[in-house]
Amino acid sequence: MPSDPTRPVAVVTGGGSGIGAATARRLHAEGFDVVVTGRRRERLDAVVEALGDHARGVAMDVTDPVSVRAAAEDIGDCDVLINNAGGALGTDPVEHGDPAEWRDMFDSNVVGTLQVTQALLPALRRSPRGTLVVVTSLAAEVVYPGGAGYTAAKHAERALAETLRLELNGERIRVVEICPGMVHTEGFSLVRYHGDQSKADAVYEGVDRPLTAEDVAECIAFCVNLPQHVNVDRLVVKPVAQAAPHLLHRGPIDWDDGA
Repeated sequence: MPSDPTRPVAVVTGGGSGIGAATARRLHAEGFDVVVTGRRRERLDAVVEALGDHARGVAMDVTDPVSVRAAAEDIGDCDVLINNAGGALGTDPVEHGDPAEWRDMFDSNVVGTLQVTQALLPALRRSPRGTLVVVTSLAAEVVYPGGAGYTAAKHAERALAETLRLELNGERIRVVEICPGMVHTEGFSLVRYHGDQSKADAVYEGVDRPLTAEDVAECIAFCVNLPQHVNVDRLVVKPVAQAAPHLLHRGPIDWDDGA
């Protein structure tokens, strides 16, 4: 992907699937040169091939500082950074929580966001439209039984974003937090339930129109494309069926639109 000085560069971590891939597609359609990053080269290649010109993939493991530094050198210029890599593992109560899973979640959601931000912050400082988006979760807002490891990681990721916004005060870099509720993607719950498809499917069973990855990408693009002096500190987005993590309507909703 040759650099085009007329097109800003957006870097999307976890860009091989789900919200990351949808965000890459949305920003690409809106005139960005898009760099999709992730650990699985084949997934990156598929996203880039579908996008065509003005897109490329860079292999990067956000938990590996050597990988992050190498990717940052390869990426070069960056106007918008979407810190999206992360995920959940397990639903054990605190009493039976697996410390290894907790470490993995902190590494991918928190340390990964830290390392990528550190590596690309100099490029964001050079940009006239530097914007850093951190995709957390409704789990950064509210805790729930069986979710302690994930909610702890997402609360910590929020603390990182909030602190960074304070520390960058007076600079032109925006720091935006996007907090999705229930999003039906192909991999999130499947990974959380260690490949158990029936448990993953049960999460969304009966829910009328959970969010899609494209819905979240639209929210990200909205925040990114606002005038540079406008910062959306935090955007919480949920499906209508989800009033709260613990209050989810399972059954039809009368949308009155013939659908």
